[in-house]
Amino acid sequence: MHALSSFPRLPEAASTPLGAEVYRGLTALPKKLAPWVFYDQRGSELFERITELPEYYLTRTERAIFEQDGDAILAAAGSGELALIELGAGTAVKTEVLLGAAARANRRVTYYPIDIAESALEEAVRRIPKNLPRIHVRPQVADYTRSLGELPGADCRRMVLYIGSSIGNFEPADAAALLRRLRKELAFGDLLLLGVDHVKDRGTLLRAYNDAAGVTAEFNRNALCRINRELGARFRPRLFRHRAVWNERECRVEMHLESLVAQEVAIPSLRLNLSFRRGESIHTENCYKFTQDKVSALFARGDFALQQSWTDAKRWFGVYLGKAI
Repeated sequence: MHALSSFPRLPEAASTPLGAEVYRGLTALPKKLAPWVFYDQRGSELFERITELPEYYLTRTERAIFEQDGDAILAAAGSGELALIELGAGTAVKTEVLLGAAARANRRVTYYPIDIAESALEEAVRRIPKNLPRIHVRPQVADYTRSLGELPGADCRRMVLYIGSSIGNFEPADAAALLRRLRKELAFGDLLLLGVDHVKDRGTLLRAYNDAAGVTAEFNRNALCRINRELGARFRPRLFRHRAVWNERECRVEMHLESLVAQEVAIPSLRLNLSFRRGESIHTENCYKFTQDKVSALFARGDFALQQSWTDAKRWFGVYLGKAI
């Protein structure tokens, strides 16, 4: 029988969420990082810039759906007081369109934006009450991907917003598991509004993740900058090339950071010395794309009954409403 002391102890930095993810992901083969590593304050700012790029159709297409169908979406939520709970709200620019529909209908709505980026929430809290004084805003700084906790608004009907195709960053089994965890925190008849990106031509998809201005490349490399700053790593981000790939078999766009040279990277706080071959990559993100059948299957696996859907004229993006069953 081995004493506990015979097992090597991980360095203290590996007990933090970022340290644990970096240790686990960069000692794996192939190397990988979870997409949440992008989102420190700088990463959140870069993502907001991405949403305004001409190649990144997702945000403007979903916003157009809200502008066109916001009244119908709110009507489908039934009458009476409503709690809108948004996972990964960011600055809530798109959501403000839906909140505007609620205000026009003189509906009593409390908005609970949840995000890991406090600065983004602060912007939403400054802007929304000024533009929509009828809407009560109650922000929560939290990482919903790790723990949903007890969702607010239990004294009225709740609609959880999970938009922007953020569900596409999860492996299919993990996406269904997230929806099941969400369902457990909701009452029968509460609602889920899910925004997902549809499958389309390869060129349009790849341009959305490899813009001409290089903002997405900077966003991808920001993961290394964050690891340098918070864990004392010695990455040279410019020695890694941003690469976006369409994986047709898996129905996803993949983002990678590809080493331009053979190199060694030390992370002293994790007692790691990593070797990279030229051309070796860190897989940083998956962005799954959906067909109607895949959306229906996801709702069913997540214990929600699909009720209604809205899309744009090109059918590039869809917004789907499900009811907790």
